Amino acid sequence: MGLPMAKNLARSGARLAVWNRSSERARLLESPLVEILRSPGDVFKACRVVILMLANSEAMDEVLQRGEVEFAEMVRGRIVVNMGTTSPEYSAGLDEAIRECGGQYVEAPVSGSRAPAEAGQLVAMLAGNTPAVDEVALLLKPMCKQAIVCGAVPSALLMKLSVNLFLITMVTGLCESFHFAERNGLDLEKFGEILDAGPMASAVSKMKLAKLIGQDFSVQASIVDVQKNSRLIVEAARSAAIATRVMDDCNDLFSEALEGGLGQLDMVGVLKAMEVRTDRPR
Repeated sequence: MGLPMAKNLARSGARLAVWNRSSERARLLESPLVEILRSPGDVFKACRVVILMLANSEAMDEVLQRGEVEFAEMVRGRIVVNMGTTSPEYSAGLDEAIRECGGQYVEAPVSGSRAPAEAGQLVAMLAGNTPAVDEVALLLKPMCKQAIVCGAVPSALLMKLSVNLFLITMVTGLCESFHFAERNGLDLEKFGEILDAGPMASAVSKMKLAKLIGQDFSVQASIVDVQKNSRLIVEAARSAAIATRVMDDCNDLFSEALEGGLGQLDMVGVLKAMEVRTDRPR
C-alpha cells in the first residue's frame, strides 16, 4: 500500500523524503522529487509532516524508537500521521505520548486495497487536532478521492474498524455462498452472472466473485492482513461489551486459514478454510 500511495504523492509534485525497511522497494520511487534516506530519524530531521504506513503497532514503536530518548527528539515540532491500522487504544496512547513531547498526531487510516491505492481512490478517515487534520487532508488529496473527518483520536480508527467489519463479513458471506453453490454442483458462471446483475452487486463483490470463479488467489488484501483486522475488531468489541457474533465467526475462520498456512493468499482464499471444515469428518 505504501509504495503506490507514495508514487501518487510524488506524481502530484510533492517533494518527499522516504525511508523503507527494504531499500530495494524504496528505490522504485527514485525521482528528482524523492530523496531516499537511510533511517527513520533522517526522515524526521528532513520533514515537518511524517506519514507512517506500517504493518502494526510493534513496527511503529520500533520505527519511532518509542520509550527511548530519541522518540521525543524525533516527534517534537512534527505532525505524525498514522495511515496504518492499529488498535484504538494504542493510537490514543501514541497521540498522548507525541503531544507530551511537543508534536501533533493525526490518525488517517484508509479504506481500500492495492488497486484503489494505485488509482489514488482511497477513502481516508481523519482524527486529531483540527489545524493539523486540515493540513493533512490537503496532503492526502493525491492519494485519496475523499477524506472524512471523524473527530478526536481514536475515532478514525474506530471508524476504520466499523467499515472493515462490514467488508470482512460481506466478503466472507460471498465466499460461503460460492462454496454452497459449488458443492451443490451449480453452474458457477451463471451464479456469478446472477449476483452481478442483482441488487447486492458492488465493485468489491464483482471483483472478489471473479477471483473465486477463476480460482485466482493473488493478493489484493491478504488473509494475514484481514485476520489482523478481524482480531482488532473483535478485541475492540469485547472492550466495549458489544456483541459481534457474525464477526466472531469470521475471525475464527480467518484464524483457521492463517493457521493452515494460507496467510499469503487473497482474503477470498478463506474459501479453502471453508472446504476444510466441510470435508472434516463429522
